[in-house]
Amino acid sequence: MWLKQLKEADQSRRVYRVDKFVVPQAARPEFLAKIRETHAMLATLPGFVRDVVLEQCGGPGEFNLVTLVEWESAEAFEEAKAAVWSRHARMKFDPHAMFARLGIRADLGNYAALAS
Repeated sequence: MWLKQLKEADQSRRVYRVDKFVVPQAARPEFLAKIRETHAMLATLPGFVRDVVLEQCGGPGEFNLVTLVEWESAEAFEEAKAAVWSRHARMKFDPHAMFARLGIRADLGNYAALAS
């Protein structure tokens, strides 16, 4: 019982970054390459738990690609966000410019699990 409560308390601190995208077919190769590159880097950072890239396979939703990255805590997420921004600056990469150039629309957000 105590171990279960400890595990639940630990999971209640988790932060989930969920990014939803409308990606035109012609933009898929470049966009997915950038996603894979970014997620490979994220997986090396402290506090990373897991990630997944999802592609819509049915239903009426407008977003055809969704990424989810789970972080151990808000602190780990904030450190990862800073690392990504720093990497983008070093590479002179502007994600918003890439989205505009490729016609990608995004809905980006951080989420926490609801208490059961």
